[in-house]
Amino acid sequence: MIAEQPLTLADGTLGKTLGKILIPMITPFHDAGDLNLGYAGELAEHLTAGSLCDSLVLTGTTGEFNTLSYDERVLIFRTVKNAVGGRVPLVAGTGASSTREAIALSVEAESIGYDALMVVAPYYCKPNQNGIYEYYRAIAESVRLPVMLYNIPIFTGVNVEPETVGRLSRIPNVLGIKDEAGINPTQMTEYRNAVDGDFTIYNGDDIMILCGMVQGASGVVSGCSHILGVQIRTMIDAFLSGDLRRAHRIHLDLDPFFKALFQNGRVNPMPILRAALEIAGLAVGPPRGPLDRPTESERQEIRYHLERLHVL
Repeated sequence: MIAEQPLTLADGTLGKTLGKILIPMITPFHDAGDLNLGYAGELAEHLTAGSLCDSLVLTGTTGEFNTLSYDERVLIFRTVKNAVGGRVPLVAGTGASSTREAIALSVEAESIGYDALMVVAPYYCKPNQNGIYEYYRAIAESVRLPVMLYNIPIFTGVNVEPETVGRLSRIPNVLGIKDEAGINPTQMTEYRNAVDGDFTIYNGDDIMILCGMVQGASGVVSGCSHILGVQIRTMIDAFLSGDLRRAHRIHLDLDPFFKALFQNGRVNPMPILRAALEIAGLAVGPPRGPLDRPTESERQEIRYHLERLHVL
């Protein structure tokens, strides 16, 4: 017999502030690839007015920060702050391959009035664990904002090890981590066991939402919540209320959609996710190169799942 008792999680201060569902907002582009700032504001308003999320994250992986210049990232920060600031907490993605640039972006985001930072691990240069620690320490000490670490080794080439997260959690304003859980599904448990006190763990992989919450994640940073936020919130609420059967049924319904974003061996889901949003009526534009646009067969597959899930 499956217990139907409410579940409680150790959310921590950051989790209580940012909530269960954080949408890493897609950066809208015009067809030629330049920023569509007008639609960025509209998209932010749509995501917050529809209660699809509890917080917004700007210029994260889903926002294709790696293709944006420093100035473009700051423009996105300002545009979204002007559009929905005060409506939901706003988190600025400020990680960079150099500590200097990450500090500059972090200071800029604080001056604009953001509520927290999400800082991806340094990428391409592949520092050792002490280098990763010093990167995060320098960024955290440059601002007063809460800092969420962001571990996504499939793209950065480095893993922020549990021991390093434990050290970082002792810095007063390092209050959480987002872990892209798919590459190491049990690492969130290792993080939970490594940290002291007030620390929040977010799962960064839509496929792993329930798995993450079982391990102590407070919620999810969910790109798919752009269009499936209602279903994902219903699943999370069912899990937390103890209705595990319903949570499992929703998970089984959503899983094929999540996996369809990676058709034909794609590692980065953004081209197909952008197509899904376009099909659902959100004019976010194509990805920037070198990501290529989805094929017609990929678009048809994702349309099938949108229809099956009653999004269309």
